[in-house]
Amino acid sequence: MAGNMKKKAERVEERREKRPYAVAKYIRISPYKVRTVLDLIRGKSVAEAQAILAHCPNGGAAPTLKTLNSAVANAEHNRGMDRGDLYVAACYADGGTMLKRMQPVSKGRGHAILKRTSHITVILDVKQAEGKI
Repeated sequence: MAGNMKKKAERVEERREKRPYAVAKYIRISPYKVRTVLDLIRGKSVAEAQAILAHCPNGGAAPTLKTLNSAVANAEHNRGMDRGDLYVAACYADGGTMLKRMQPVSKGRGHAILKRTSHITVILDVKQAEGKI
């Protein structure tokens, strides 16, 4: 029995994300709105992504910027990486729990209103040095 637990722990460790990342959970904005902002920064360098998010008028830009800054801090502090070598390798927004509200309508009925939340994930990676061939 203990042998299986050790094997399972090893499998979990193998699949764990090796790149620095940050996750912001239960952000009170629809994932659909956040995804448009994430499409702007995917594949960009960290400095460029921060500049884009700082000047983006969309509502999802502010929580995404905070998540990006958290991922950069994780990379510098936990992994000893240099900020200048990092780029946004992957970023996505998943749906979180929904706050359920009711809108009263005629004849004593009620229509459901779903106030959506998001889980924003930003994964960074190091730029590969372009070797001379």
